[in-house]
Amino acid sequence: MSERINAGYVITDSVFIGDSEFVIGANSTSLGTMYVTWQCKDGDNYFWGHYLSDRRAAEKDLLDRAGNELRLQRQQEQKSKNKERER
Repeated sequence: MSERINAGYVITDSVFIGDSEFVIGANSTSLGTMYVTWQCKDGDNYFWGHYLSDRRAAEKDLLDRAGNELRLQRQQEQKSKNKERER
């Protein structure tokens, strides 16, 4: 798999929840390494960046975002099941 880069940040980690992907990017500068978490569509459309200066904070943010997406998808599945039962 080739290295993914967006806006100068090397994508180091990713988590898929259904069709939704969340990633961490790292950018080493003379001031240190900066991190970002993005939601990503189609492997190259990055949006809703959260910018952080600490790796562990970025990892926590990645997992929080993925967990929120999982809850959202489960709620949507439950609503669909409930609608099916009503028919």
